[in-house]
Amino acid sequence: MTQTNDIILRTTTTLIAFILLGFSVYLFFAGHNAPGGGFIGGLMTAAAIILMYMAYGSKAMEKILPVNFRFLIPVGLMVATATGIGGMVFDAPFLTQTFAYFQLPILGKTELATALLFDLGVYLAVVGVTMTIILTIAYDRE
Repeated sequence: MTQTNDIILRTTTTLIAFILLGFSVYLFFAGHNAPGGGFIGGLMTAAAIILMYMAYGSKAMEKILPVNFRFLIPVGLMVATATGIGGMVFDAPFLTQTFAYFQLPILGKTELATALLFDLGVYLAVVGVTMTIILTIAYDRE
């Protein structure tokens, strides 16, 4: 089987994937104050990775991004569950959220909430599930 020269696809994929990943980070961090969060941020990240798989092929992407996406699913579930149980440690109901303001070097005074940790767990689980499903379907064809 001959491989086609998709220079336009690869060039635009680099730009589009960069924009998608940037937007997914924005959605992830905006999630507890505005629409967005771990779910849609994870879907956007998976879309960017899938686009790179389509443009560069699975062998090249496995060298560039050597991640076992099936491993992300239990890690994400454990992070989300641990965040929920964290409230119970301080005699509060399951999934109780708290926040505090911290002085960060570049960002200045920033609010950090436990909802961000929960969203991180959801983000990891969504990326893991989405990529596992898509790659399983893609490898099934080979």
